[in-house]
Amino acid sequence: MDLKLLLKRGALLAAANWPTVAIQFIAETTLQVLLAVPIVGAAILVAVLMGGNLADLLQGSLREIFTTITSTLLSEPVALVAFVTSFVIVLLGGSVLMFLVKGGTMEVLLAANETAGPIEREPLTLDTFRRASRFTLPRFTAGCSRLFYRYLALGLLLMLVYAVSVGAYLAFVVYGYRAAGDRVLVIGWTFIAALAAALLVAWITLVNFAYLLLQIAMAHDGVGLADACRAAARFVRAEFRPVAGVFLVVVALVVAAMLASALAWSGVGLIAFVPLVGLAVFPLQLAALVLRGLVFEYLGLTALGAYLTLYRGHAGRRAEAVGRPRLASAPLGHPA
Repeated sequence: MDLKLLLKRGALLAAANWPTVAIQFIAETTLQVLLAVPIVGAAILVAVLMGGNLADLLQGSLREIFTTITSTLLSEPVALVAFVTSFVIVLLGGSVLMFLVKGGTMEVLLAANETAGPIEREPLTLDTFRRASRFTLPRFTAGCSRLFYRYLALGLLLMLVYAVSVGAYLAFVVYGYRAAGDRVLVIGWTFIAALAAALLVAWITLVNFAYLLLQIAMAHDGVGLADACRAAARFVRAEFRPVAGVFLVVVALVVAAMLASALAWSGVGLIAFVPLVGLAVFPLQLAALVLRGLVFEYLGLTALGAYLTLYRGHAGRRAEAVGRPRLASAPLGHPA
């Protein structure tokens, strides 16, 4: 199928089943709010007991705040261990919620892909969207139940890969700075560290891509992790060009959306410094955050719909190829 039609089909499937976009966004926001609880608590603790500036501690993203608090608590090992432990517990609990929701989302999009027909080639009408809309609460909860344990195992493996990757990057940076004692070497090492950070981002992107394909294989074929790995590898080998095309286009769209969001946020942030007028900016900032989250979830489900279409076609062709030799080798007059 043409790349444009693939992306159009994925976008229509995601739009027709818009409740899944909203549920994914709510689950993601819930995870971020849960992660903010131990971080804000630790920041208040640092400000009260160690004399830190609470405003400075709470600047930046959650990742930046976590890094700042962790570096501040290095002199207090007990407090650092307590903070990291509470953060990990909340992260695991929120991640389990995400794994649960992803099962329901996958079930709905599988049903929509089966019944939608060639919507990417048809005029956009209300009947087209109704045919592609397959979200119901029973179907969503059934998908959560059917895929939860498989997705839980896959998600825990994903988190392990994240932890190993980030740990290896931090160890590389820390030991590299220690080894580079000379000033010239430190300047060169800064460039190497920045390059390593870019490679880490690219690696995490590929890991997320593999994670999505494994989710599709598990849901479509009803198999475990090992069989899903083999099925996903066969799928990528057989459909490499369209899969790579969808991947690159979606990555470009996500990067463009991030840049547009950053520019819009910086523009609104400048207005926030104006007295009184800055108070009116807060609803705009909140609306921008909601819109940004929904856009990113929609892009993710668009990619999922495109990959599902490719995987369903690949699975059908593979089943036909496996069935033909068996039928041809069956004795005359006997069923295969």
